[in-house]
Amino acid sequence: MENMRVAYITAGAAGMYCGTCIHDNMVATVLKKQGHNVSLIPTYTPTRTDEANVSMNRVFFGGVNVYLQQKLSIFRHTPWTFDKLLDNPALLNGLARFSNSTDARDLGQLTVSMLRAEQGYQKKELVKLVKWLAEENKPDIVYLTNSMLVGFTKEIKKALDVPVICALQGEDIFLQDLIEPYKTEALALLQERAADADGFVAPCDYYAQFMANAYLDVPVDKIDIVPLGLNMDGHGLLVEKPEPPPFIIGYLARICPEKGLHILVDAFHLVAETFGVNNVQLHVAGYLGKKDEPYLEELVNQIQAAGLADSFIHHGEVTRTQKIDFLNRLHVFSVPTVYRESKGLSIIESLANGVPVVQPQHGTFPEMISATEGGILVEPESAEAVAAGIIELLNDTEQRERLGETGKMNVHQKFNDATVAEQLLKVFERYI
Repeated sequence: MENMRVAYITAGAAGMYCGTCIHDNMVATVLKKQGHNVSLIPTYTPTRTDEANVSMNRVFFGGVNVYLQQKLSIFRHTPWTFDKLLDNPALLNGLARFSNSTDARDLGQLTVSMLRAEQGYQKKELVKLVKWLAEENKPDIVYLTNSMLVGFTKEIKKALDVPVICALQGEDIFLQDLIEPYKTEALALLQERAADADGFVAPCDYYAQFMANAYLDVPVDKIDIVPLGLNMDGHGLLVEKPEPPPFIIGYLARICPEKGLHILVDAFHLVAETFGVNNVQLHVAGYLGKKDEPYLEELVNQIQAAGLADSFIHHGEVTRTQKIDFLNRLHVFSVPTVYRESKGLSIIESLANGVPVVQPQHGTFPEMISATEGGILVEPESAEAVAAGIIELLNDTEQRERLGETGKMNVHQKFNDATVAEQLLKVFERYI
């Protein structure tokens, strides 16, 4: 279909670099280059990406308005001109840095209200979005990039009479952290509202099966699989890696307990005991929220107590260029998540630069390793298993380099932005 009009509704991540924002921005960029009319529409806060941002400079369901409408009935009736002041992108970005707004435990009531949509406290915000879509945007298809937004579907379909597709990406982690009674209520609403969507898109087969049965109560054939993709510019350029020692182990993800950095730190201790403190290093990069500062502090104390302070380097949050430089220094990469990961974009990024991975055998990782042949799978939630995997690759240079090269070739072929955008486009075409 030529020149498809797509309303691509995404959720901002409160000022942090977020894999979902980066991925949504990448897909929208490719589709725009192919001549499609794609509007990348942020909700809650502006998106933050490490590439040229193609999202609209307007935020629907601005975080401040959403919060105030939840808490105080007066804000459910304020004039739209007043609301617009609170939707200022600069204001939303500024406040996002100071908030813990993405802590699921505080968001029970708000989640339920958002899933109730036209019957919730934020119905005024939904009216604004639907009016804009119908009068100004006029899309052929609406793509919601998170099932927490699926409540919008009924009103969008009623006003526009176009297909609405919804992406699935990690919502189970958010939902399982909700406190009762909101958790049960949110799950019931999610199943009720999922019936309104024409179809769903999941990043892997594991997550499609899991969400269909455990959360959405929809037939699994209503869910298409479209893997994550990456803009390969700059990734995988031939960089002379320094020969070990030191062997450099890397981690690139949000710094928080669920991503399993504590498991990797314990594994690092074990690897250092085997190879010697001066022969291994652990390099860590990624976003650190206020809530998780004590977690990192505790890990740093453990590292110092073990006499490994000189072998540990914390890079903080990294830009795109810094990220590629960071990955090119590594000999092996691991993000041993505690939860069953549905996405794992950093695994694709690591392999795109020829760095083999050691990942737990759960979630999306078995499918990723099968498709890329770029790493090894180990028992989940075990520092000993992660350490054994890393040691296997550090001892066997030939295997390490083979996995890195094979992984790089497969990622560049199968997970590049154009290939993935094309797969998503085919899904859209089927519904239009």
